Amino acid sequence: MARTRLLIIDDDPDYVDGIKSILEKADYQVDVAYNPKDGFAALDAQKYDLLLLDIMMGRGAEGVMVARKLNKDPVLRKMPVLIITGIREQMAFLFPGQPVHPHILPTDEILEKPVDPKLLLEKVESLLQEAAEKEAQGE
Repeated sequence: MARTRLLIIDDDPDYVDGIKSILEKADYQVDVAYNPKDGFAALDAQKYDLLLLDIMMGRGAEGVMVARKLNKDPVLRKMPVLIITGIREQMAFLFPGQPVHPHILPTDEILEKPVDPKLLLEKVESLLQEAAEKEAQGE
């Protein structure tokens, strides 16, 4: 059986190394892209089970653009997206403890950096389980 494949799109190499290590120890196969362009190239080349996405990259909130573009793709929109960001409270359209409006930022879950390894693994497993259930139901 193939290992679950995850993609991280985040421009912070030190942070990516830490998250990747946690996920690999949990037996996930993890690929990395350090910018949206490379992230989309990876998504075109390979099927992923889950995307871990940063908001602030490059010239600003490029992660928002990535999430919106994924949401417009009929295949990629089925892939769960976990946003891990250090700027949740600073963003005008994100409010602590409240769900994200799907038209502003289409995503499945948001965690704040630094993320607790146990919480990260719980969220990843939960999102993968939800996606599997949706697929089994033909959604």
